[in-house]
Parts: sequence; C-alpha cells; structure tokens
Amino acid sequence: MRSLTPSLRLLCLAAGLAAAPAAPAGEPITPVPLSLHQDPAKAALGRRLFNDVRLSANSSVACASCHDVARGGSDRRAKSLGFLGQPGAVNAPTVLNAALNFKQFWDGRADTLEAQLDMVIRNPVEMGSSWEAVLAKLAGDAAYRDGFAAAYRDGLTIANLRHAIVSYERTLITPNARFDQYLRGDANAITAAEKTGYAKFKRFGCVACHQGVNVGGNMFQKFGVMGDYFAQRGGANDADRGRYAVTGNPDDLHVFKVPSLRNVTRSAPYFHDGSAATLEQALDVMFKFQLGRSGSKQDKADIIAFLNTLNSTPAGQP
Repeated sequence: MRSLTPSLRLLCLAAGLAAAPAAPAGEPITPVPLSLHQDPAKAALGRRLFNDVRLSANSSVACASCHDVARGGSDRRAKSLGFLGQPGAVNAPTVLNAALNFKQFWDGRADTLEAQLDMVIRNPVEMGSSWEAVLAKLAGDAAYRDGFAAAYRDGLTIANLRHAIVSYERTLITPNARFDQYLRGDANAITAAEKTGYAKFKRFGCVACHQGVNVGGNMFQKFGVMGDYFAQRGGANDADRGRYAVTGNPDDLHVFKVPSLRNVTRSAPYFHDGSAATLEQALDVMFKFQLGRSGSKQDKADIIAFLNTLNSTPAGQP
C-alpha cells in the first residue's frame, strides 16, 4: 500500500456526512453512510449547475456530459469529449461516491472536490473556461440570482457557485447497497453465490487494494505490480505516467489512485485508459498484472456476482 487510508470518521466529517456504521469485526469493507448533511437549497442549485452547459467556454458541455448520474456517474466512453469535441487524456472516473475518495483524479492531483472542480473548469480540453467567465454568464439569469440570494447570505459569487456544485456532488453517495445491508447484519441480503464471490475477492487478494467505505479510492497502487501492463498494451504514453506527473518521483511511475468498485458493473469501460470494455476483460488484467495468477471463468463469474451487490441508487437524486 502506497498511502495510508484516512480515518473514515474524519473523511465523513470533511464531506459533511454522518459517520458510517462500523462493519462487522474483521470485514475490510465498510458500509456507505446512510445520512446526508447538505443544505437542500444549496444542493439543488448545485444540481442545476452540474447540468448547465454554460460552465464551459462555448456552452457546449456540462459536468453531467462526462458524469451522467443516470449512467453510473460516467459517460461510458473510453475518453470523454471536451468543449471542442477533443478527447481527454484519461477515462472520466465516476462522480458517484467521489466525496468518499481520499484524492480526486486518477493521479490524485486534487485533494478535494473543490480543487478538482477548479481544475476541470480551467482545463483547456475539458471546460476551457474560468470562474469569472461563468459568473458573468450566470449573472443575467434571474432564477440563479434569486436562488443564490435565498440560499447564501452574499448571493451569487464564485465561491458560492463552487460550493453549490460540490454540495450537490456530496449528495451523490450510494448507500444501502445489498452488500451494505449484509454488512449491517442482514445475512440474506446477498445470495450464496454472491457470498462465494466475496470470499474469492478476499482470498485472491483483490481486497488488498479495494477495501474501506468506497471499496477503493483510499490509496495509490502501481498498475502492473506483477508484470508490464503497458508493454503488453503496446507502449506507454504521457497519460500513463500516473502519480509521477504530480510528484516527479520515479517510484510513482504508473502509479494511480485505486478506483472505487461501488457501482462498477454500471461504469464500463475500465481503467485510466478505458481499455477494458467489460468487467471480464478488466478481471483478466487484474489477475495477471496485479495478482500474478490466473482466474478461471467460474472465478470471474463469482467475483462479478459479488460486485453486483455493490450497486445502489444515488441517495441525492429525486
């Protein structure tokens, strides 16, 4: 493990969420918090902004263009398209449960959702805009002016635009998955086959990186621990540098934030490069390059059965 998992209590407090109930003794996965503590009026403004194309330079794409809440929090593309139709460098991670990640982006360059949002707004491929430009566009919208005046003491400001969007994103957690019900004591919430898949998930070592409240999202790991994934793929490029692009440390080459596996069956394609179109393909890569072993067809079917128990609907949606 390349980074220590932050305390769940501190993580939840920072995100404005109630602490999750503890998992049964010895279980490496923790249930998603049930309670949300975001101001409803501010989160509602953020939801509108999240879907507003005026955040981009030419009013062509919104946050929801790459992070469609109805499609697993992503857009099902290997590389999302920016405001000029250009593909991004990496696959867009899901926005669902992003508030529970210890860092944002594959390379972990943003410590908070606020920092991540700032980088997306300014990115010359993604939004290509600035907060000043966004504020100028929205200042003429009476509904926004009135809404922000009611929700915020100082009304429509850059700081409040940012805060509203992040407030909405923090409602996009997915509590009460069947596996969480199982962790909370309902032994019948998952089937015998799904329990077999979970047992294999732990026994094979998947859980070494995919654990905690987000079943991932709480540490960095090298992509290709047991072999050279990039050589098999056909060579590495700048987007494959991972954490190295942030730190300049040679030990961080090809190191990425471990992705969350919550709702993973709904968020194909997989990996930072979007190279795995299906979970079966992703598991083949994980078995070979992360675990250094092979997985049978039955092993993969069992693990996918378990992964399906991690699906749940975002709590903050109407």
